[in-house]
Amino acid sequence: MIREKDAWMMNGYVGMLAIAILVAVTVMSFLETQFVIGGIALVITVALGSGITVVQPNQAAVVIFLGKYMGSIRKEGIVVTIPFSVRRMVSLRVRNFNSSRLKVNDINGNPIEIAAVIVFRVVDAAKAVFEVDRYEKYVEIQSETAIRAVATQYPYDTFTEDEMTLRGNADEVSKELAKDLQERLTVAGVEVLETRLTHLAYSTEVAQAMLQRQQASAIIAARQQIVEGAVGMVEDAISQLEKDGIVDLDEERRATMVNNLMVSIVSDNGTQPVVNTGSLYQ
Repeated sequence: MIREKDAWMMNGYVGMLAIAILVAVTVMSFLETQFVIGGIALVITVALGSGITVVQPNQAAVVIFLGKYMGSIRKEGIVVTIPFSVRRMVSLRVRNFNSSRLKVNDINGNPIEIAAVIVFRVVDAAKAVFEVDRYEKYVEIQSETAIRAVATQYPYDTFTEDEMTLRGNADEVSKELAKDLQERLTVAGVEVLETRLTHLAYSTEVAQAMLQRQQASAIIAARQQIVEGAVGMVEDAISQLEKDGIVDLDEERRATMVNNLMVSIVSDNGTQPVVNTGSLYQ
């Protein structure tokens, strides 16, 4: 793999001064009919002039001479580099890529829509130019591929706290996406700075059905929690009554009290008390 290295260069102002001196030498030599000296000075002037390069801040110039990579220039300003070389400018600025809304299936097979923003920058200009074709397009395609891959590893949502989901663990999913994407983009000399999910929803054609399913799952999970809490409350109540000697319950009365307490706690509507004026056994 090609790795970035420094290209030969000299200070641009020194180079321009040298070019000015050579131009003067060329003119004087031709005026004095010293064509050999004038010709040599002219060739050197043209060679130095062809190597003048202006590099902007946060930009790198990749120098190519006769099809060979000669190095990169990161120093901003005007410089003189290898004569008659080709310089390809690569931006080192931080950039964003907003993916389109992708339709994928989560780990449970539910169709969802997902999108993300990728913050990246080029850290190796040589790799960006030579290792991949059009690194901007490469970043775009690999980003969408990584988003699809990560989305298929997790469910959209769940009601158990021990399982990671796309909706409930956005930070963790974003970190996993950044890790996966960095592995894909290293070959292009690109560093992933941050990834964030910008859109996450069920696909429109199944959104209503998924909403009903989500509501049903939420009701079941809530009911389970209510029942577990009610059982503990009933156990504590009966134990406290017997401990304090308030009532002496046999098995049948214990079952009746448990039934009444469970109905009172678990019922959606407020229960109406029934006054029993007789004996439980009549």
